[in-house]
Amino acid sequence: MTGNLYVIRHGRTDWNDIPRLQGHTDIPLNASGIKMAEEAAERYRDVHFDIVFCSPLKRAAMTAEILLKGRNIPVIYDDRLEEMNFGIYEGTENYFDDPACPVNIFFTSPETYHEAPPGGESIDDLMNRTGEFLNEKVRPFLEGGKDVLIVGHGAMNSAIITRIRNLPLEDFWNEGIENCKLKKLL
Repeated sequence: MTGNLYVIRHGRTDWNDIPRLQGHTDIPLNASGIKMAEEAAERYRDVHFDIVFCSPLKRAAMTAEILLKGRNIPVIYDDRLEEMNFGIYEGTENYFDDPACPVNIFFTSPETYHEAPPGGESIDDLMNRTGEFLNEKVRPFLEGGKDVLIVGHGAMNSAIITRIRNLPLEDFWNEGIENCKLKKLL
């Protein structure tokens, strides 16, 4: 692969601030998130991208739109870039502090999160869909020397990083995915 690969997480939302588990729930950026995206647009204005792949969820799509304003860069939306689906636990407030919420294991021991909650995904599901996406969509651009940006979410971007860097699942969260911080992977 000869091109560069970057990931960025969307700006903040009201649900990030509560905190409330978002997952597939389609929550837009709040005023703070919009400001973060505007600041990122300024900070990264000189970073070259040939193509951008983006989650179709509002918070990611709004971030991409703000980040790329005035730049003639194609944006391709792909459902495989949506955030992890937490099923019946989406919308749970203060989930980190709720020992009864089984999704917590994903954030503390991701390598053991193999059973999806009702209506949700396991880590295996997330890793499979992001791996498929990378192989089908991103790899050809990188091999052609193109610079690629993925605009996504905390868990989904962590899955991309884990795959690209061949990390064990135990290290899934080690790189941290801050809102609107660009991370170069290749």
